[in-house]
Amino acid sequence: MERSLSQEEIDSVFSSLHGKKPDEARAVPYDFRRPDRIAKDQLRAIHLLHDNFARNLASSLSAYLRAYAMVTLVSVEQLSFSEFSQCLPSPTCLVSLAMKPYEGSAVLEINSSLVFPILEMLLGGNGKASAKINREVTDIEQVVLDGLYRIILHDLRQAWSSITPIDFTIESRETEPQLLQIMAPNEAVVAIGLEVRIAECSGLINIGLPSIIIKMLRQKFDQQWTVRRTASTEEEQARMLRLIQSSNILLDARLQGPTISVEDMLKLNVGDVLTFDYPADRPISFLVNGKLKYRGFVACSGRKKAFLIEELYQGD
Repeated sequence: MERSLSQEEIDSVFSSLHGKKPDEARAVPYDFRRPDRIAKDQLRAIHLLHDNFARNLASSLSAYLRAYAMVTLVSVEQLSFSEFSQCLPSPTCLVSLAMKPYEGSAVLEINSSLVFPILEMLLGGNGKASAKINREVTDIEQVVLDGLYRIILHDLRQAWSSITPIDFTIESRETEPQLLQIMAPNEAVVAIGLEVRIAECSGLINIGLPSIIIKMLRQKFDQQWTVRRTASTEEEQARMLRLIQSSNILLDARLQGPTISVEDMLKLNVGDVLTFDYPADRPISFLVNGKLKYRGFVACSGRKKAFLIEELYQGD
């Protein structure tokens, strides 16, 4: 039911607000120099992408260094380039990466606490030196680290191939974050932090990707999720059913009760009696490929053995 306010009612509303200040709590300062932020769903997609990258990198580093490596994605956030560079330690191992075919550069940083133990392992040591080294990497050590960069960039390309082909290649190297001026200070970057643990050492690998390139790929991110949502069609389900119709499964009816050790079993002689303490009316277990699925009883179907299912196993 529609109703129009009279002029007197409108005047009374404004007169009641006369002299009152607006709610200052609702006013939020905004910096117009701050670049637009990318969408949260796109950040979640980047998080998932680099989570897969972390798992692949752990396997690659373990094989390359012949030592167990654990890589964990710890953060994905959007910062300005100045904030990102200020968070990096000094000195450190820092490289700028070209992102062909896209214009722009990314940043890859490896903490010194991780670089020097890896160098020691590559040169025949165990990477367990107790003394912490805090110095710049020499030219010879940079050459030794080329193999490590090759492993990291290969897995990074593989991770991004699900979105778009990007050829990450090294453009330049630095040891001081302030000297790497590949972006404007207020330009936004997506900062990805990965914690790496190898033997008794640990450190961070930080990756900074230009947000402007991430925004350009928004449509490709959306296409990826669209493909994932529409992949399970009725036609695809029917095709999968046809593939598994000819599969074989192992059915096993077991009388699961008390157990004995091998030593006791070897001591058994003719005439010994084993007490199973298993009631005759208790259902026995029916396993499918080694997993308990049903409970019931052994029965006969004509001249063949059968199993009568009484209940579905619901789990503990």
